[in-house]
Amino acid sequence: MAFEAQDIERKTYSILKVLSSSSDALGSIVIARKLKDLGIDLGERAVRYHLKLMDEQGLTRLAGRRDGRVITELGVKELKHGMVKDKVGFAISRIELLAYRTTLDLDTRTGMVPMNVSIFKKQDLPKALRLMRPVFNSRLCVSSLIIARQGGEKIGDMIVPEGRIALGTVCSIVVNGTLLKAGVPMNSKFGGLLQMEGHHPLRFIELIHYEGCSLDPSEVFIKAKMTSVSQAVRTGSGNILANFREIPSICRPVAHDVISRLAKARINGVLSTGNVSEPVCEIDVDLNRVGMVLIGGLNPVAAVEESGIEVDNHAMSAVVDYKELFDFEELTA
Repeated sequence: MAFEAQDIERKTYSILKVLSSSSDALGSIVIARKLKDLGIDLGERAVRYHLKLMDEQGLTRLAGRRDGRVITELGVKELKHGMVKDKVGFAISRIELLAYRTTLDLDTRTGMVPMNVSIFKKQDLPKALRLMRPVFNSRLCVSSLIIARQGGEKIGDMIVPEGRIALGTVCSIVVNGTLLKAGVPMNSKFGGLLQMEGHHPLRFIELIHYEGCSLDPSEVFIKAKMTSVSQAVRTGSGNILANFREIPSICRPVAHDVISRLAKARINGVLSTGNVSEPVCEIDVDLNRVGMVLIGGLNPVAAVEESGIEVDNHAMSAVVDYKELFDFEELTA
């Protein structure tokens, strides 16, 4: 019975995930097809059975002809907080998935780029933009290229809630993806808080390993009010969001070439690279490997939350076409 309940919960979670990615009501046929694309073989009749149960629980409701369903507010909450045990390792899995989906061609400046999505209340946006500007103009953000969408529009598969404005910032996983495309494997170890002194990285003071983590570490540190990004930009000393990676030492020349070409595409995700088998920012590095510190893509948004403005952050949540990106200053002009 316990296994049966767990199986129902997992299928419910999957259906909610499909419904949350659509702005329209979906019927059982469409849901079954989308589940199959996710590797879940659940027939139309079975989908209808689960939808009936979900209607009774208030997770979904009829909103169209015949069996068209939409996710309810309660369903959104369940999707966000439910099935925690299935989310263990979610962060590392998400990194690997987005790295694979990154198709940016550094020669043609075309292809898909991984993004973090932050959702603001309209009334908070003017002040938020003023707070983010110094960070976007510093070396403590991955890129000044962004994407913006209004309520009802999409960034990747994410629908922006009505009455809100969404801002997409380039995610540091773009480094993973472009290195992967160049044949360089990257081991993503952890996300952390990096102490800056004199405008230079000093040491990691907090860290969360991706393995076994159900949330992006950056989201955790931001909500815990542990960053001081604005101070770091203003004075050169403070705690910023950063990530730690390792690559095989033999790949170092290729990695440096990719990093240089990323910079020409206005993406500066790498803050520091170490020597072979030597510690970086007081973090030990495995034998015959090179440590690399990547800038946290949510640093500009962290500066906003430090001021007391609440932002709904979705790290590592989308991929968008590089050609859709524009400079932050164009948004504030």
